[in-house]
Amino acid sequence: MGVNVGTSITSTLVSMAQSGDRDEFQRAFSGSAVHGIFNWLTVLVLLPLESATALLERLSELALGAASLSPRAQAPDILKVLTKPLTHLIVQLDSDVIMNSATDNATNRSLIKQWCGTTGQPTRGNSSNCGAFGLCMERNSTAPVDRLPCEAQPSPSPHAPHNPHTPPHLPLHGEEQHSPGGQAACRHLFAGTELTDLAVGCILLAGSLLVLCGCLVLIVKLLNSVLRGRVARAVRTVINADFPFPLGWLGGYLALLAGAGLTFALQSSSVFTAAIVPLMGVGVISLDRAYPLLLGSNIGTTTTALLAALASPADRMLSALQVALIHFFFNLAGILLWYQVPALRLPIPLARHFGVVTARYRWVAGVYLLLGFLLLPLAAFGLSLAGDTVLAAVGGPLVGLVLLVILVTVLQRHRPAWLPARLRSWAWLPLWLHSLEPWDRLVTHCCPCNVCSPPKTTTKEAHCYENPEVLASQQL
Repeated sequence: MGVNVGTSITSTLVSMAQSGDRDEFQRAFSGSAVHGIFNWLTVLVLLPLESATALLERLSELALGAASLSPRAQAPDILKVLTKPLTHLIVQLDSDVIMNSATDNATNRSLIKQWCGTTGQPTRGNSSNCGAFGLCMERNSTAPVDRLPCEAQPSPSPHAPHNPHTPPHLPLHGEEQHSPGGQAACRHLFAGTELTDLAVGCILLAGSLLVLCGCLVLIVKLLNSVLRGRVARAVRTVINADFPFPLGWLGGYLALLAGAGLTFALQSSSVFTAAIVPLMGVGVISLDRAYPLLLGSNIGTTTTALLAALASPADRMLSALQVALIHFFFNLAGILLWYQVPALRLPIPLARHFGVVTARYRWVAGVYLLLGFLLLPLAAFGLSLAGDTVLAAVGGPLVGLVLLVILVTVLQRHRPAWLPARLRSWAWLPLWLHSLEPWDRLVTHCCPCNVCSPPKTTTKEAHCYENPEVLASQQL
């Protein structure tokens, strides 16, 4: 369940790249928030239900029992064919160490891979000798063992006296390095590094975030420059088109299938949502049409997980398939809850209102990122480690309070006569509990150079898609 919540962070970062224009930022942030709100609402409903009844677990067991699946079916490598050559030049990880850690068989070996491929020149090892570059191996061992690096020693010359202080042989420039098992030394950025795994991970994380943010900004700028005038109007007409009555309901379900298919082809729901959100910002895709597209991307990413589970080892394939099926049923249940009945499509109005608030108070976006993708998941994870009883005792009242506040707020706007006189408004509460104005004054006072203040309203350029007169004046 946490995977779905985490995937929304990419679309949120994309929407923040459009913060220069208030209207674009409002639409884009609404589009990114609708995905996160859908995931959070589904978690709030299904997590207590799953803890009490294990519904998704039982459904996955029934599906596994009814299906005859063949193991070792390879998942499609569409994007990996393009990305793997580049990533292998940056870093390579030892899959054996990762597998041992996942199976509670942790070792002291580094995650950074040092030996890659084979040279066709294996050497014989024993329990007391090390090869040229010091990978110690046991003699007559039939099971894989951890190969620990040890200091290489040069072969003694029969004509030279033995000197225990002689340094090991260092390969000359261009000389091929080989392990005693016939493996060539890896050629990536961190091969042979003296940095710890934590330091390498921090460097890679910082670099990847920098590249990600740069690419997201470039996507937004590119779409803003391409989708202008009549082009924007034509694309918007095609994407947001509905079937004539009485088949108008088919448009949303076709958008669901389109989102699932495109996400399966891309093998990444983050890439798909990162392309949808800028289109919403420039007004090409409406929030009502983007909603089923984003839900379809949730289904599409589960099919890739199912294929990946089929490629698991035979002894762990059933467990991997069950986890993938639980992910699939979770997203399917969310669609049945929050899309099947039009009156229950609550993420759409909630996201639209949230976009208005965030456009007015820009710092709310940062608070949303911090709470929604860091603090709340960490708190839920910590409570789950303490046990189901602690999780229910602490999380249950908090969730109930939030739902009660939402219900009262909705009734205040639509059915105030149903409420007692005191609950028909929140004016009896302190101002900081029912208004963001005190918080906004505090944040804007603390932020340097007014970076937390809302963007200024600027005059629309000639390619504004919402003005019919401007659209009519633009040439294709």
